[in-house]
Order: sequence, then C-alpha cells, then structure tokens
Amino acid sequence: MQLVKLILWSVIVLGSTLVSPVTFAEKSKLAEFEAEYTVNRFGRSLGIAKLSLAAEDENYRLNYYSKVSAFFLSDIRSETSLFSVKKDGDLHPISYAYSRSGTGRNKSTKIDFDSKDTNIIINQGEPINWQGELDNQLYRLDVQLKLAAGETEFSYDIINSRGQLRHYNLVVVGTEQLDLPFGMIEGVKVLFKRENSTRETIAWFSPQLNYQLVKLQQFKDDKEQGDIRLKSFKSDAISPAS
Repeated sequence: MQLVKLILWSVIVLGSTLVSPVTFAEKSKLAEFEAEYTVNRFGRSLGIAKLSLAAEDENYRLNYYSKVSAFFLSDIRSETSLFSVKKDGDLHPISYAYSRSGTGRNKSTKIDFDSKDTNIIINQGEPINWQGELDNQLYRLDVQLKLAAGETEFSYDIINSRGQLRHYNLVVVGTEQLDLPFGMIEGVKVLFKRENSTRETIAWFSPQLNYQLVKLQQFKDDKEQGDIRLKSFKSDAISPAS
C-alpha cells in the first residue's frame, strides 16, 4: 500500500521538540515531549502516529508508533532510538530498533552503534565501519536543532529502517500558515531530497513549538501518497498559551 510508505518518517518524522528557549544555549539538554498526528490521504483520516522523547538516565529515548488501516489493509510500525547528546550538542546514536506488522510480511531491524570500536552492527551481522552516520530518526531531531540555529541547508548520511546507507539533502524553501487539527500555526517549509529516488518529502516545522514537526507530505512520481498533521502536543518547555 503506497500510502503506508508515508510513515517512513516512521517513519515520520515525522522526528519532536528539541530544545527549549531557556536551555538551548546549554545544547546538551533536550526537552521531553509527546506529539500525536493524524495520517490522511485525500482528506480522509486513515490512522494515527505518535512521537515522544524522554530522558533515560544520562541518555534519551525517542519512540515512534503508527497505526494505519484502509478497507482490509493494515500497517503498524514502531521505531525506538536510544542516544546521547554530547556537550557540543551533537546527537550520538547508541541503538535503533524498527518493527512493522500488518498486511503483508512482518519486518524488523536492530542496529547497534559501537562507539568504542567505531562499528555499526545491523541485525547481529558483521560489523561495518561507522563514519558518523545517524539512525533513521535522529537526523530529524538534528534538523530541528539546525533550524533553531538559523541554518537553511544541510545534509545527512543515515542508516535507514532497512539497515541501508542513505544520503539526504535538505533545504528550507519558505514559511506558511497552516490550518491543522492542532490549530493555526506557522511552519517552516523544508524540502527533503533523496539521491536516486522518485520519492519527495516536504515537512513543516513550527518555531512556536521549538521547531516541532507539525506537517509532512510525501510524493512519489509526482503523485501525493498522503500526509500527517499535528493533532496534539505536550512539553514542559512549551506553556499552554504558547
């Protein structure tokens, strides 16, 4: 089901509020949050996606969950990233897990990032050289950090949910006022470009919510596959009046 691929922001980015205005200068602290989105196609709601960030000892855990259904087809996905934040603000992956169930074949991926030996181990396979790649979720968090710092163009090497190396280029293309289930809100519009792919992703991040992802649309061969829109958001870094 092509629509289900929308969830690759898992898979959506969907990547999250990162840094509160008070703590941004410290760079090593992230604001915990919970966000929920509607998953839609042609104006019809087909399911939900949830994204949350929580501190865990000296690290952080980023969780994603989505459930989509259309007629007799269903798709349930989850992603979990365990990571740390260095003093300079860089995100440092520790482990990543992905699972997919529903119509069709179930799939799962487990990735460990070994900083001691600078290796990546995918599904308990042979170690491969780690050259600073992020996992399928963390680069989205880094997008928000870069937007908050005023950057407008950036690129990433990542290991995706299939355990494959990918390179993404991102560029800010403007700002828009968005009418979402969450309410009216401003969004910075970012275009995601993938090498050797007919898939195109456009995402909007809100300065009012610390550059949280608030909307995402995905296209393939110039045809829209669907979109996700922010429905609710909670974070101690954002007051209800914000």
